Amino acid sequence: MNLLVKNVTIADPQSQFNHQQCDVRVENGTIKNIGKLTADKNETIFDAQGAFLTPGFFDLNCAAGDPGFETREDIQTLTATAQAGGFTGLALLPHTSPVVQSKSQVEYIINRAKNNLVDVLPVGAISQNREAKELAELFDMQQAGAVAFSDGDKALQDDGFMSRALQYAKGFDALLMVYPENKSIAGKSQINESKNSVLLGMKGLPALAEELHISRDIFLAAYNETKIHISNISTAGAVALIRKAKKDGVQISCDVTAHHLVFTEELLSDFDSNYKVKPPLRGKADVKALIAGLKDGTIDAITSQHRPEEIEFKNVEFEIAHYGIVALQTVLPLLLKAGLDIALIAEKLAINPRKLLNLTVPVIEEGAKANFTVFSATEKWLYNAAGNYSKSANSPLLGTELTGKVKLVCNNNQYWYH
Repeated sequence: MNLLVKNVTIADPQSQFNHQQCDVRVENGTIKNIGKLTADKNETIFDAQGAFLTPGFFDLNCAAGDPGFETREDIQTLTATAQAGGFTGLALLPHTSPVVQSKSQVEYIINRAKNNLVDVLPVGAISQNREAKELAELFDMQQAGAVAFSDGDKALQDDGFMSRALQYAKGFDALLMVYPENKSIAGKSQINESKNSVLLGMKGLPALAEELHISRDIFLAAYNETKIHISNISTAGAVALIRKAKKDGVQISCDVTAHHLVFTEELLSDFDSNYKVKPPLRGKADVKALIAGLKDGTIDAITSQHRPEEIEFKNVEFEIAHYGIVALQTVLPLLLKAGLDIALIAEKLAINPRKLLNLTVPVIEEGAKANFTVFSATEKWLYNAAGNYSKSANSPLLGTELTGKVKLVCNNNQYWYH
């Protein structure tokens, strides 16, 4: 593959070319030259017209359906959706049937996804069948290629089990990514507890359920002197707890979804089940605190929380609808709408996610592997059924005009462009 990307503004704090408008030549999957370049014969020219070039985006938190739920999303449609959203790497949660909880199942995912532009890295389950009763084969899965461990959106309720999981993972430096929700507080609540939940006549999920769980995990991580990652935080209180824990020296990291930086609970007034997510959409003060947490370093990464669902599980009454949004294609527009600058997007969406998993971080330098995303921060595009690469359509943004368009992605000696 020989490719010349003309007129891009490099946004990579690791690169000596950061903030510079350059041309980038790629030969056989490697960045050969950066500067003002003249086209050679036999190379494809892509004029970026001043768009930004960052290391390829990486998602810490997405789900597909292979094996078992391929009608929602398979590996092929997942990676097509990912590259259209600017992602060159994904950490794939074990939300499948059977659950990814053994060496052979990790190898299945790796083999299904090989030779792809998008790197698909399996996340193994912490507990067998995600039931928090017995530990899964963590060490064997790590040896087979699992990059972290998570029970996805099932929070680990048993304190002793959680402590033992942290102790075991510490022995081989494995990262546990845990969802924070105290089930005895949360009950069967589905939306944020507030005046809005009273107005809508639905039982509210208090911020306390999330914050109590995070407090427990902070104590356990400190006690066991090991690291822990909190997935999908959503409240101002959660940000404050993690900020203090980091200052106290606890080995804690966390992420936030792109939609929790823009959407708020007021959007539920029409009971649109496409806004039903877990954790629920919170209030404006929470959104403000989450954005502040990103800017001051409390929140390490941004995720898509891509959750494809068949129409029969979303086009139903709100209370019985499944949670989730197909989100990989809309992360960039939401981050721009939230007011995040390009440098912060590169840090939280490309660099930090890989650092958390101890993966090689792409750098925009001569001689480096070509793994990058080119996008316009101002170009508008219509997100509609024709341009939706996912098998599923559970997004409230379908049919709307979005600002911020991915133009080109390059990885593994392959490229794709709009």
